[in-house]
Amino acid sequence: MSQTGTLYTVSAPSGAGKTSLVKALVERCAGVRVSVSHTTRDIRPGELDGVNYHFTHEDNFLSMLQRQEFLEHARVFGNLYGTSRLWVEQELTAGTDVILEIDWQGAQQVKQLLPDTRCIFIMPPSRETLEQRLNARGQDNASVIAARMAEAVEEMSHYVDSDYLVVNQDFEEALGDLQAIVSSMRLRTARQSQVLQPMLADLVG
Repeated sequence: MSQTGTLYTVSAPSGAGKTSLVKALVERCAGVRVSVSHTTRDIRPGELDGVNYHFTHEDNFLSMLQRQEFLEHARVFGNLYGTSRLWVEQELTAGTDVILEIDWQGAQQVKQLLPDTRCIFIMPPSRETLEQRLNARGQDNASVIAARMAEAVEEMSHYVDSDYLVVNQDFEEALGDLQAIVSSMRLRTARQSQVLQPMLADLVG
């Protein structure tokens, strides 16, 4: 019997450090992969097809959507984004833990389809810290920052829908919290019964 991995969604307001934390988690924790979304937006300099995103034409995306090939999808700033159902299911069946970096709405879509999904929400320690992080990027003017902050407050109100809440005040502490979540899920009896099947058969068989 092949062991079954755990599907995680990780959501956070812009500037909370979600991408950096997930990247560090994957580097430190074997057997964890991040899903690569499909998107209709143009490829940007430095990006690679199949690494950053699966870049696809909108007609192809809509055909995939019609065939129900996405676990979740959304249109953001005129572009479509979606998570491949087949890829996720193959990875989970192989025993790999899969992370989806998506917003709270996408996380709800996934949870409805796959109730065993574990939803993680990452919070900044304060609004002030979040605003400082957004300003530190040096990418946006004051009006854009204000719009992002308003959007962040709305998004943060949905933390109640998550299974785990991680505060990214100290990066290493927050990363340790994520590792603890993954470890605890892997130690569940249902999963350990599959992973340790030969040993358990010898002990109690």
